[in-house]
Amino acid sequence: MLIDSHCHLNYKGLIEDQANVLERSRAAGVDLMLNIATRESEWDAVLDTAVREPDVWATVGIHPHEADEHPHVDTAKLVERAAHPRVVGIGETGLDYYYDHSDRERQQKSFRSHIAACRETGLPMIVHTRDAEEDTLRIMREEMETGPYGGVIHCFTASGAFADAAMDLGFYISISGIVTFKSAKDLQETAARLPLDRLLVETDSPFLAPVPHRGKSCEPAYVADTAKFLANLRGESIEQLAAATSANFRTLFSKVA
Repeated sequence: MLIDSHCHLNYKGLIEDQANVLERSRAAGVDLMLNIATRESEWDAVLDTAVREPDVWATVGIHPHEADEHPHVDTAKLVERAAHPRVVGIGETGLDYYYDHSDRERQQKSFRSHIAACRETGLPMIVHTRDAEEDTLRIMREEMETGPYGGVIHCFTASGAFADAAMDLGFYISISGIVTFKSAKDLQETAARLPLDRLLVETDSPFLAPVPHRGKSCEPAYVADTAKFLANLRGESIEQLAAATSANFRTLFSKVA
């Protein structure tokens, strides 16, 4: 059985057919799905899905793209919402300097607020980073000096050096369908050498459908394709990789029953 450690079941492309999306995922061997929040307005819907579906869990957080629109979402608000029994993580949060949809200082302030919420709740953080490796790592290191916290670098596309630095801080690395793309040679090289006990898999659906589903709306069932590709890349059986990534997920997201 596999776990999709990062999906957006309430996004356009999945929400319209959510019941069938979930059934296809279960038929493909997906045991659990983590439904990720990116803005306050979707928190209730993301959580409602997790309450309704026993194999779906939820997070609360503000994506870096949304930082400008959420100055009021502070650590206290995150901690309050994270108290719900179906909320098992904080995020997604982080820094995105590729699009710069929000002011960089506001992104950084929001990122630190999420880290503080992780520290206070004991829940892991889901980190998005794009073209912002230096500042992401600097903030993670500075905040780790204040007090320990854990998490995962989701949809990993950063450098191998960044992966090593994040793992040195105790973080996990989650691989998405991007690893199946012909152009992703650097990512494939990094993914092939990551320690098995630090590895997760995800879809980031409805985005980034893996080969052979390119051009389609991604869904959690496709994590099976990513896992098969990754297992072959690493010289492991799909059973070994599925068991390890599922165990890693449950270790990190220990609130999952």
